[in-house]
Amino acid sequence: MTGQELCRLTIAEAAESIAQGQLSPVELIQAHLERIEKTQPQLNSFITLLSDEAVEEARRAEAEIRSGRSRGPLHGIPIGLKDLYYTKGIRTTVGSEILRDFVPDYDAAVTERFRDGGAIIIGKLQMHEFALGSTSTNPHYGPARNPWNTNRVTGGSSGGSGAAVAAGQCMGALGSDTGGSIRIPSGLCGIVGFKPTFGRVSRHGVYPLAWTLDTVGPMTRAVRDSALIMNVIAGHDPRDQSSTVGPDEDFTAGLDTGVRGLRVGVPEDFFYDVIDPEVSEAVERATGVLTELGASVERVSIPVLNHSLAISSTILMTEAAEVHATHLKEEPERIGADVRGRLHAGTLTPAVSYIKAQRARTAFNRELAETMTGFDVLVAPTTVTGAPGIDESVVDVGGRTENILSLMSRLTRPFNICGYPTVSVPCGFTSASMPIGLQIAARPFDDSTALRAAHAYEQATEWHTRRPPV
Repeated sequence: MTGQELCRLTIAEAAESIAQGQLSPVELIQAHLERIEKTQPQLNSFITLLSDEAVEEARRAEAEIRSGRSRGPLHGIPIGLKDLYYTKGIRTTVGSEILRDFVPDYDAAVTERFRDGGAIIIGKLQMHEFALGSTSTNPHYGPARNPWNTNRVTGGSSGGSGAAVAAGQCMGALGSDTGGSIRIPSGLCGIVGFKPTFGRVSRHGVYPLAWTLDTVGPMTRAVRDSALIMNVIAGHDPRDQSSTVGPDEDFTAGLDTGVRGLRVGVPEDFFYDVIDPEVSEAVERATGVLTELGASVERVSIPVLNHSLAISSTILMTEAAEVHATHLKEEPERIGADVRGRLHAGTLTPAVSYIKAQRARTAFNRELAETMTGFDVLVAPTTVTGAPGIDESVVDVGGRTENILSLMSRLTRPFNICGYPTVSVPCGFTSASMPIGLQIAARPFDDSTALRAAHAYEQATEWHTRRPPV
């Protein structure tokens, strides 16, 4: 295969070729490093590239696999990490000027698990500063650029992860999701992004944004690849107080069982109040595909969804302000204007408002859980519109002028409040040739059902097979 063909493989395809001795991890890593060298000036997706380390790890992986010591499907696979995952001896900037030279002395839990599984960390990826934003337009490292159109945003805050996976710079990446930061860039860059159930993946060694909302998950070019990564990174970790205890699970086990008989709910409230007609039409077609595949699709009213933004914003901004209290006090001038403004807003939130938001969250979760007794999954658009321009601060949607930073995360926040496992998969393109994403959410700890439904839809359509021009 040519280098370009190698960079288009899925993790599952590459793993099979490596296992059969048809593909060398060294060859695979070198192809991706060449791809990065060619496309990084256009995309600005990496903050730190680990070329020498990746080649060394690839040689070690090749020797281990040849001697019969394979560590599993991720052995020899190039993976990127959003630059808020601690990497021992390697800087972790969190997309900020303040932490530009911060070098952790230990690995994050997921970094450990990747290394144990033989994955090769090829670099640290661009992001919105401190993960507090939905565009990845970064004042310190420049904007991450969308490979479908480099004049447009990737979405955020895991924008470098979205761009790198979509453009074939790495085969998978980790993002983090507090208000949609895995699913937004996945939707806007035309890839798969999975936010697991809150607590299923350890956040130890992940720089926090909001403790009660932060979630860790994979971004890939295929649903099966996300399941393969989940098999490696999921599991209890006593170092994370929010880590859940439960049996190990093979997230690939039920992927091919289809959706016949699955009960699918399409919320009528909230998701379509502000939406680009092209996005709405694409999601409508996607629900039609699920019906054709044998799922039972029903529209449902969930009025509590209308409180999503108030609940999410209050909790997120207040907790983020606490995380960055020292930064705001000692060196606020080193924080970008948009993030600094949001953090300051968080400091002005009264404690009583935070407590009310948490109480409202409890009621929100109870009402949503009652609704979910009648459904296996809910489906909705991932974002209101396709990726806007990097230089745009507002966008017109249905005759309304909307602020982009708040608009991008509007439709993803409900599933952070409740901690439901939610996956975004490609479901179409706008007239400007920009990807559209479909969200599929399941009940807590029913991550495999969300992945199964996403995989069935993915395999019945061709959107995931398209590749960006960059």
